[in-house]
Amino acid sequence: MQWRPLLACLALLAGAAGARAEELAAGAKAPDFALQGSDGKTYRLSDFKGRQAVVLAWFPKAFTPGCTAELGALRDSAAALGSYEAAVFMVSFDAPEKNAEFAKSQGAKLVLLSDPKGEAAMAYGVAGPGGALAKRWTFYIDAEGMVREVDRNVSTATAGQDIARKLGELGIPKRP
Repeated sequence: MQWRPLLACLALLAGAAGARAEELAAGAKAPDFALQGSDGKTYRLSDFKGRQAVVLAWFPKAFTPGCTAELGALRDSAAALGSYEAAVFMVSFDAPEKNAEFAKSQGAKLVLLSDPKGEAAMAYGVAGPGGALAKRWTFYIDAEGMVREVDRNVSTATAGQDIARKLGELGIPKRP
């Protein structure tokens, strides 16, 4: 049996299966989504249009060391983040129940969004290889639904401070 043609076919199929949406960049229109939050509510990007900015901090998996550090950093920066006209969410492929447990375990009031089917992750270009985990990227979306910035080098230890600083740099208004 000739293995080379078979291996070449398998490589092509694997590449097609791993295909994903193009990565979003600053200036792109942010795709709408409908994702369940750790608080049981469903959130849509369109719900915030014309009202406030949205930050989507994608993370790979609840209860892992890096993600726990990131959630802790956002929890510890809650006051700074809450001073802006922005809804800040962490987002993963984890089930809503798991994200709720994760937030509770860290004493975080931040809402974690769940994308178990990976549809929003595909639209945002954050689905990692094989589609099992999201890339740790943070999207800053203005009140008009435009991506203003994408942070592809998130520091888990300072994520909360970094998001608050970036909101200020982007000119996101402070709450009255």
